Amino acid sequence: MDNISDSESSLIDIAVEGWRFSKTFAKVLQKLDAGEAKRYQGQLRYFHKKIESNLEAAGLKLVDLEGQPYDSGMAVSAINMEDFDTDDYLIIDQMMEPVLMAEKGIRKEGVVLLKKVEL
Repeated sequence: MDNISDSESSLIDIAVEGWRFSKTFAKVLQKLDAGEAKRYQGQLRYFHKKIESNLEAAGLKLVDLEGQPYDSGMAVSAINMEDFDTDDYLIIDQMMEPVLMAEKGIRKEGVVLLKKVEL
């Protein structure tokens, strides 16, 4: 990763925290009745669009890899890697932090939890 300016670092930090908050907010919405949840889902979509458009203006993009097959070359750190054997087929079960990309390459690696898939 290239050197990151203070302003880019601040933008990345707020984007990651916003991403985390939106994941938590989405879980809360699942507990509401359908009518009430629908109103708040629109606000969540708006929040996502604002984050994405501001990141795009700065040449950045959030990348969520949940459900993708895990590869050791991915720009992520797996916090439960020691739970698996080297020949296990793994997928990214949960993103704890997203990957942030720019045209220049990776600006911040993601953090993930892995899950073994039986083939």
